[in-house]
Amino acid sequence: MNDKKLIIPQKIITVDKDDQILTDTAVVITNDLITGLISASEVNKEEFKGNVYEYGNLTLIPGFVQTHIHLCQTLFRGLADDLKLLDWLQQKIFPFENAHNKRSLRASVKIGLNEILSGGTTTVLDMGTLRHQEVVFEEMIASGIRGFSGKCLIDENNLFPDFKSNTKDELSYMNDLARYYHNKEKGRIKYGFAPRFVLSCSEQLLKETKSMNNDFPGSVYHTHASESKGEIEEVRKKHNKENIEYFDSINVLDKETVLAHCVHLNENEKQILKNKYVRVAHCPSANLKLGSGIANIPDYIKRGISVSIGADGAPCNNNLSAITEMRLSALIQKPIHGADVMDAKTVFKLATIEGAKALHLDDETGSIEVGKKADLALIDLNTATNSLSDEENIYSDIIYSSNNSNVKSVMVNGKWLFRDGKSIIYNEEEIVAEASGELKKLLKRL
Repeated sequence: MNDKKLIIPQKIITVDKDDQILTDTAVVITNDLITGLISASEVNKEEFKGNVYEYGNLTLIPGFVQTHIHLCQTLFRGLADDLKLLDWLQQKIFPFENAHNKRSLRASVKIGLNEILSGGTTTVLDMGTLRHQEVVFEEMIASGIRGFSGKCLIDENNLFPDFKSNTKDELSYMNDLARYYHNKEKGRIKYGFAPRFVLSCSEQLLKETKSMNNDFPGSVYHTHASESKGEIEEVRKKHNKENIEYFDSINVLDKETVLAHCVHLNENEKQILKNKYVRVAHCPSANLKLGSGIANIPDYIKRGISVSIGADGAPCNNNLSAITEMRLSALIQKPIHGADVMDAKTVFKLATIEGAKALHLDDETGSIEVGKKADLALIDLNTATNSLSDEENIYSDIIYSSNNSNVKSVMVNGKWLFRDGKSIIYNEEEIVAEASGELKKLLKRL
C-alpha cells in the first residue's frame, strides 16, 4: 500500500545540478521517496486523502547532513569549557565517557538526537564511545534519523589509561556490531568504523579496522586528524611523521575515509587528501572553542578536496546546530581570505549535497529531486529577524540571519519526525529530566 503525501511550500531550494529555486511547486512523496515535483496550482488534492501539507509561508530545503557528531557527549554540555584539546580529553571527556553506563548513554543520545532533528539535520555521521555502542544504534533506529555510527576504538591511552580496551577485543566487538547494524532499517542506518585518533590507537588497530571497513560496502572509516598543534606534536613523537602522512603510510586513506578537523596540514598532506579522495569534516565551532585553529577550507575547496560540516560534540561547541556551523564556516574565513570567499550558497551546499557526497549518499539525499529519499526540512524565512526584501539572496537569509528556531518541520524517509515546532518522537520535558537525573548519577561515579 502506497503512503502518499503532498507538501506545498512557498519556495523550494532544490540543490540540484542547476541549483534551482522553485515557486508554485508541490512535492509528491510516496512512502519514503520524492516521486514528483509538480505545479501547485494544478494539483489534485483529493488524490492525497488528507495528507496535504500546505505551508505557504515556509521554504522547503533538503535536510542537513552533519559529518562529525558525538552523541555520547551531549550529556556533558557545559562541563568541559575553556580547555585545550588534550587537556579537555584528559581532564574531562575521557573520564566522563568512561563513566557512562547504558542508561546515561541512552539519555545522552536521546537529547542529542532531539536537538539535531529539531534543527533540520536529517543525516549524521556519529562517533560512538568505548562501551555500550548498541545503545547508540538502538536510539538512532528509534528516532527515525538517517545516519552512521560506530564503536569508538581505543586500545592505547596515555591520557587516561582506564579508558581503553585490548586490540583483540576491540576488533571482535566492532566486527559483531558491524555485522548486526550495517544497513539496518533498509539501509537507513549504516556502520561507521571509528578509531578515535592516532594517539589512542595502535597501528594494528588502525590497519585492521580499515581492512574490515573494506569488507562492508557503504560503510566509512571515521576518525580525527590534525585538530590541534599539541596533538600533532605528540603524533610526531610517536611516529616521526605528520598526522596525515602517517595515515597515508599505513594505507588507511581513500574515498571511504572521513577525517574530522584537518586544521593544521602541510602542503604534502593536502596533496595526499586530494590524491586519495579523502573527505574532510569541518567543525568550526569546536576548532574555535578548543583554541585549535582555523582550517584553510577555501584552499581545500579550491584544490577539489571534499569538505562537509559537523557540529562535533556538545562539550566543545556547545550546541549541535548545522545552521550555526554554516554561519561560522563562512565568517571565520573572511578576515583571512577576503569577504567574497565562502559565499552563502557554497556553504549551504557543504551542509547538504556535499555532506551527502562525503558519505556516498548523494544518490539518496542532500537535494530535493525525484527519486531521492524524502529527507526534508521546512524553514521560516518570514520572521522579524530575516530579510524583508523579495529580492534577497535566499542562501544568505538562511546562513546569516537564521537559527534553529526558524526550523518548523522535519521529515526523514517520508515520515514527519518534527512538525510545526514540536517533536513527534520525543517529549522534551521527559528527556531533559531523564538526562539531568542520569548526569547526576554519572558524576557520582567519577
